[in-house]
Amino acid sequence: MSDVIGYIAVFLISAVIFTVVGMTIRKKIAESKIQGAEEEAKRIVENAKIEAENLKKEEIIKSKEEVLQIRNDLEKEIKERRGDIQSQEKRLIQKEENLEKRTSVFEGKEKELERKYTENEKRKQELDQMYEREVEELERISGLTTEQAKKQLLNDLEKEITSEKANLIRELDAKARDEAIKNAREVIGLAIQKCAADHTSESTVSVVALPNDEMKGRIIGREGRNIKTLETLTGIDLIIDDTPEAVIISGFDPIRREVARLALESLIDDGRIHPAKIEEVVEKAKEQVEETIKSEGERALLETGVNNLPPEVVKLIGKLKYRTSYGQNVLNHSIEVSNLARLMADELGVNSKIARRAGLLHDIGKALDHDMEGTHVEIGVEILKKYKENDIVINAVEAHHGDVEPTSIEAILVQAADAISASRPGARRETLEAYIKRLEKLEEIANSFEGVETSYAIQAGREVRLIVKPDKVSDSEMVIMAREVAKRVENEMEYPGQIKVNVIRETRAIDYAK
Repeated sequence: MSDVIGYIAVFLISAVIFTVVGMTIRKKIAESKIQGAEEEAKRIVENAKIEAENLKKEEIIKSKEEVLQIRNDLEKEIKERRGDIQSQEKRLIQKEENLEKRTSVFEGKEKELERKYTENEKRKQELDQMYEREVEELERISGLTTEQAKKQLLNDLEKEITSEKANLIRELDAKARDEAIKNAREVIGLAIQKCAADHTSESTVSVVALPNDEMKGRIIGREGRNIKTLETLTGIDLIIDDTPEAVIISGFDPIRREVARLALESLIDDGRIHPAKIEEVVEKAKEQVEETIKSEGERALLETGVNNLPPEVVKLIGKLKYRTSYGQNVLNHSIEVSNLARLMADELGVNSKIARRAGLLHDIGKALDHDMEGTHVEIGVEILKKYKENDIVINAVEAHHGDVEPTSIEAILVQAADAISASRPGARRETLEAYIKRLEKLEEIANSFEGVETSYAIQAGREVRLIVKPDKVSDSEMVIMAREVAKRVENEMEYPGQIKVNVIRETRAIDYAK
């Protein structure tokens, strides 16, 4: 046991000794490594300083070389600019010399011109003196002064020219009238021949066919609620009477009447008739009519070749499909007037684009005359001014019934085309007898006033023209007479549109050379 303890003690002492020795050895090794590292670091630092010095020297050398190169370049550029400046100085000196030479030449020419001017003045004075002597000699020989001779010569010449001028004016006037009448007939005849269209007669009522009479009760509805709803939504009157299998739609507004017709036909086809369904169908009918109006306006533009109209104006043109005048469809009438005006403009060599545009737009006010105050001419002019239409077109629209004077040939052609389209056989439904009676009544009212020499109903009854006796009716009384005639026409006659009362007072002196 004691031996074991001794061995253990020896082992422990040996371990301690070895540990101390190992630590000493490791310390020496570490110190030697640290010393080596310090020496290596010093060597690296020394090498870095040497390399830095070398790089510094190299950069200094490069900088000096670049500075030297830049200096050389600048010196070279300075030399070149000096050379350019010297050449410019030479050119300027040369130009200055040339200018001095020209100045001297001009001074010489100026002196020469002054000398010639002086000589011309002297010659002019001499010629004036000679002219005065000649005039005095001629006055002495003729016994007349210059003014008297000039006056006598002009009088003789005026007499001779006046006679010839009057004869020439009469000949040219007669020739121009003959040719104008002949050409006008040819142009109008050719235009009518090329443009002839049928017009549909329409009225203020539409008839909707029913499959059977039982449908009338369904349309009326319980306590009349269906028919009241339809009339309220469309603004028209439904007439359901003893007419077999038919319902009459009555209303002055053709667009509302068309909406009601389409809605009623749709309800009849569907079979379900009640207020909610009526509201739905009426809205669809309105959309359908709006689409028809748009397509009809575009069709009118296509048929007439008119372009660049605002969408609002195109829509107004389409509305004319549902507007009539004396049974004549206004849209078809406008298209026909546009084509007639274009044809006549082509024949006369004037602006056909303006003519056909004005022809298409001349009755556009009729699209709104149910909704706005004023005549269709006034409404149309207001619409076109709003959309900044051409002034020539506006004047043509304003003048097509003679309300103002036309300022262009195109405006006169629109007047003629409108008259042709309205008056040709079959265009309007008004009977000849009613038309003649209205004209006779107009002239009868006009002739009933004291001081009226004669009267004429013109412009298809749109104007009555009174010729008064100037010794019995004064200018002030003429104004009062026009107002009184207009009042009597309003009270005693029924007529479409408006009638213009035109009172004329003039004094004429007539004589005949035999």
